[in-house]
Amino acid sequence: MPAPHFRPRFASLTLCLALLAALLLPTLRAADPGRAPLLALCAAYPPELAALRAEFGVQLDRGFTETRIKGLTFWRGRVGRHEVVLFRTGVSLVNAAYQLQLALERFPITAVLFAGVAGGVDPSLQVGDVVIPERWAYHAEAAYLNPDGKGGHVIPTFLRPKVENFGMIFPNEVAAMREGEPDFARIAAFPTDPALLAAARRAVTKLPALRAGGRTVAVSVGGTGVAGPVFLDHADYREWVFRVWQARCADMESTALAHVAWSNQVPILIVRGLSDLAGAQRGANPIDTHEAPVSGVAARVLRAVVEEL
Repeated sequence: MPAPHFRPRFASLTLCLALLAALLLPTLRAADPGRAPLLALCAAYPPELAALRAEFGVQLDRGFTETRIKGLTFWRGRVGRHEVVLFRTGVSLVNAAYQLQLALERFPITAVLFAGVAGGVDPSLQVGDVVIPERWAYHAEAAYLNPDGKGGHVIPTFLRPKVENFGMIFPNEVAAMREGEPDFARIAAFPTDPALLAAARRAVTKLPALRAGGRTVAVSVGGTGVAGPVFLDHADYREWVFRVWQARCADMESTALAHVAWSNQVPILIVRGLSDLAGAQRGANPIDTHEAPVSGVAARVLRAVVEEL
C-alpha cells in the first residue's frame, strides 16, 4: 500500500529540487571561472558618476538597459568589446561596502573598476594628478585612548600598536574573512589586482597629455592609498597619514571597496584624481572647483585601462 503515498512525495521532492536549482543557478554561474567578463564601472557621487557615464557613453539610447535594485540604479550594456555594468557606490565606507556587495550578489561581475576624486596626501603630488594605488589601508580603524597622566596613553591589552599614533588615535589593523580562510585575518592593506595594475601601467604609457587645473597632470601607478569615514582637510593629520602609510591619496570609499573585493575574491582597480590636497592648501578646500574636471580626467584614465584589458 505504500505506492500511492510514494508518488506524491517523490513529486514534491522533485519540485523542491527544481526550485532549489533555480535559486542556486545564478550563484553557480557567477562562480564559473569560464564565464564571459562583466566589468563593474563605479563611482561614489554625482560628479564622478556623470564623468564615467560621459566617458563610457552609458545612455539608454545606446543599448544600455536600466535596472533598479533596493533603490540603486544599474546600467548594463557594452563598451567596445566589453560588457559592463555601471552604478554608484555612494559616499562613505558603509555605502561603498554595502552597494558593491549588492552588485556582486546580483550580477556576475568579474572585475571592479572605480574612478573618482580624492585628496592628495603625498607632498610630491599636485591637484589634478591621477594615482592608481596598488594597495589600500584604513587610516581610521583605531582605538581612541585616554591619557595616562604621564605623557602617554592608557593602552588596552588587546592593542599592540605597530605604528605612530596621532594624539589619542592609535591605528589598528582590521580583521577580514573570505572563503577558504580558517578565521578572520588581520589585514594591513587590501591589494589591487596585479593583472589590472599591469594593464594600468601599459595604459599610462599610451595616454595623451591630460590637463586639469590649468596644468598638465601626472598619472602614476603604485603605492598606497588610504580611506576613512571622514573628509580629510587637516594639514597635521595629512602629514601623519603620509608618515605612517606613505599614502598617496585619501578618500572615503576605496579601502572598503578593496576590502569587499578581497573578501569576494574579485579583482579590483581604483583610479583617483586629486581634487584637493587634504588640508595642505591655504584657505578653503578647493574640491568644489576641481571635482568635476578632475573626475573627468580620472574617468579618461580608467577608459584607457579598460581598452588595455
